[in-house]
Parts: sequence; structure tokens; C-alpha cells
Amino acid sequence: MLLADKRLVITGVLNDASIAFHVARLAQQPGADIVLTGFGRGMRITERIAGRLEAAVDVLELDVTDETHLDRVRAALDERGGGVDGVVHAIGFAPDSAIGGQFLQTPWEDVATAVHVSTYSLAALGRAFAPLLAAGGGGAIVGLDFDAAVAWPSYDWMGVAKAGLESCCRYLARDLGAQGTRVNLVAAGPLRTIAARSIAGFSTYEQVWQKRAPLGWDTGDPEPVARVVCALLSDWTPVVTGEIVHADGGAHAMGADVR
Repeated sequence: MLLADKRLVITGVLNDASIAFHVARLAQQPGADIVLTGFGRGMRITERIAGRLEAAVDVLELDVTDETHLDRVRAALDERGGGVDGVVHAIGFAPDSAIGGQFLQTPWEDVATAVHVSTYSLAALGRAFAPLLAAGGGGAIVGLDFDAAVAWPSYDWMGVAKAGLESCCRYLARDLGAQGTRVNLVAAGPLRTIAARSIAGFSTYEQVWQKRAPLGWDTGDPEPVARVVCALLSDWTPVVTGEIVHADGGAHAMGADVR
């Protein structure tokens, strides 16, 4: 019952394989009130997938690169009852030229898009929803990450954007700490999500985790990662902020193959 009566805003629900979808599903079980966001052509997809949740939820349109969208969603949430207890940042995008092994050929315009959507958006959400989180007692922002401590094949500028996301998490934790808001990231192992499909050679990642994760790793099961997100959204981690929690079967901690 960690999330009973919590009011959560969850971005990034694109299908039922999304980590964000499983966060919403798990959070609803103890009684959390969920609001989802979608954008553009993805709005209809999010609305359709929302129908697979146990309880009906509102779906609000949100383009995180548009300040008017952020203002409009904040106002809509305020009208629905004010305070928010948690926000899930499950947003990332990079143009085709920014991933797939063309690192040195990627034009700045595409790099800027990747950083704006995947990195700066965390700060934008924090700024927009800070008053609602403060009204709810502080709450938590939890973002989804992929370990940016090393360079990954084909990940290219998305890897750079994730490194920026990790730094952004620390600075946002600093600036929102005074109002009691915790900001953390969950660095998940590779999962067969829509985002993963855009990474050339994703099977290489699967092979690495099969060999290195001492606890094992199932690329088809997002629920273990979603559970970690839910824990960080709850009141059971009151002094954890600015942290990157690895939910990857332990692969990040291994210096060599262990299996």
C-alpha cells in the first residue's frame, strides 16, 4: 500500500511494454490516482493503452518542448484538485542521425533535439510541476535512465543526452530539495520497448546482460524496473534524492562476464 491515495503524473506510456505503463498499473493497485500524458500522434495510442489499466484515467496532451503545454497541463491538474505527489519522467527521443553509429556525422540541430527532449525536459517538468508537488507536501520526481557511465554501441548522442539527464537530476534535486521534493533516476537494463527498437544492434545489449547480470535479466519484463520506480515515488525513501538507482540485475557492477 505504498502508493495508496497518491496522485501521480506519468509520461511516456506508448504501449503495454512501456516501463511507464507498468508503473501506472502497479500504482493503481493500492489506490493511486493516475494522470497520463501523451503528445501528437501518440495521444491516441496513449488513450488506447490507458484503457488497459484497471481504473479509468485522464490523458492530457503534453509536448515537453512547449512551455504553453506545460502551463496548460499544470493548470488542468490544479483544476482537478491541486497537489501532486509524484511525476514520472519517461521521455526520450533522438532523430535517426543521432543514434545508430553516426556519432561524428550528426548535425547540431539533431543533437539539440535529442538534448531538448531527453535531458532538458526533466528540468522543464520540475519547474512546471514544482508548485503542485510543494502543495502535495514535496513528493518525488523519478526519471528513467540508461547507464551513461560508459559509451554504448550505436547509442551515440542519446548516450550523451542520458549523461546530461543524470547531471540534470542532481541539480534539480538541489534546487527542489528545499520544498521537500526528491528527484531520482532509475537506470534500467535493456528492455524490448519502442525506444529499444530504434537502437541498431539491440541484440548486443541483450547478450551483454545475459552474461554480466548476476541476478539474471529478462528483456521482456519491465515490471521489476517499474517496482523500483514505485518505491522511489513512495514515502519509504524520504532522504533519497539526486540518486541513480540501477535496476539492471547487477550488470553495471560487474567488471567482467560472470555467467
